[in-house]
Amino acid sequence: MKKILVPTDFSQEAENALKVASQIAKKDNSDIYLLHLLEIPLTNVDAINTTADVPEVMFFMEMAHKKFKDILASDYLKGITVHEVVKPDVTFNSISEISKEIGTDLIIMGSHGANGFKEMFIGSNAEKVVRTSSVPVLVIKNEHDDFSVDDIVFASDFKKDNKETYKQATEFAMSFGAQIHLLLVNTPSNFTTTKKANERIHNFIKDYSFKNYTITVYNDDSVEKGILNFAKDIDADLIGISTHGRQGIAHFFNGSISEDLVNHAKRPVITFKI
Repeated sequence: MKKILVPTDFSQEAENALKVASQIAKKDNSDIYLLHLLEIPLTNVDAINTTADVPEVMFFMEMAHKKFKDILASDYLKGITVHEVVKPDVTFNSISEISKEIGTDLIIMGSHGANGFKEMFIGSNAEKVVRTSSVPVLVIKNEHDDFSVDDIVFASDFKKDNKETYKQATEFAMSFGAQIHLLLVNTPSNFTTTKKANERIHNFIKDYSFKNYTITVYNDDSVEKGILNFAKDIDADLIGISTHGRQGIAHFFNGSISEDLVNHAKRPVITFKI
């Protein structure tokens, strides 16, 4: 990973993500692109691209630069190349587009999650990025003074369309020297025998040379509960999952397990786009 994008609103959650990004950047000799989106009226967004004088916009730009200066003085960023990026925007949907422009390999975001009616009608900012990003998104909930990853849960239905995401997961695991715990969750409405599940998983991974893995078939009331409970059972450092990135009406009716995990999991979650 050579380029890591870290969106920030200068909150504690965003700083937690930046601290994790700094540790990964030092390990992989990566650059960090620290992005702040200015939430300003659309009428002023157009004005930024002209020579018009917009005092309100310039004020917020200056405030953002001042906050950047304070962050860049942090000890944990010493020795890391950090690029300051400030963009006018009113949503978090453009983060994925900015990531493409920069050519980032990974997005790291802080999140406090979302629940209940807030989740139904708004969702978390991290969830919105997960839904649209074409590169892996690592979501951090807490502060990690030592972001070491030894055990990764990779939950999947182990069908063909997830193979590319598994490749990305093995690459991430190898960068940390981590073990992957392959997990298929059985639910009452979608049950398969242990024998058939194991056959499916072995067939899924047979073309990959990665050998540091375990296989588990886990029974629970729902896939999300199974993933969270299994991760807790083994005290996993990270949960990895594929996402289809459903949007619009399809997302409203079908939802996404990966997005639910981003909102509800207490431990870090990394998503890989199918």
